[in-house]
Amino acid sequence: MPPGTIGFRAWGEVTRDDYIETLLPPLREAIEGEEPIRLLFQMGPDFEMFDAGALLADAKTGLTLGLGHLSAWKRTALVTDVGWIRRAVELLGWMTPGELRLFSHEELDEAKAWVAG
Repeated sequence: MPPGTIGFRAWGEVTRDDYIETLLPPLREAIEGEEPIRLLFQMGPDFEMFDAGALLADAKTGLTLGLGHLSAWKRTALVTDVGWIRRAVELLGWMTPGELRLFSHEELDEAKAWVAG
C-alpha cells in the first residue's frame, strides 16, 4: 500500500475476531493520530460474507469511527468483482463518509493510486 493509506483483503468469511483484531486497530490509530483515512478494501472472488459478529462490530464501529469522525474519511476504494457486493455499493454507497469508488481486481494498481491521491 502507498504511504498514508490502509489496505485490507477479505477472502472467504470475515469473522468478528478478524474485524476487531485486523481491521479496527489501523483505523483507530489513524483517527487518534488525526490522519485522513484513505482505505482500500479488496474482496476476493471467493468472498462469502461477514459473519453476524463482524456485522455487529461493523454497526458499532460505524457509529463511533464513522459518524463520530466523518471528516476523517477521505477516500475508500472497494476492489471486487463480486456482483452482489458491487450492486449493494452502487445502491447504498452514498451513505459512506468521504469519497467511495468501486474498482475491479484488474484495476488494483489504479485503486491504490486513487486512494492515495
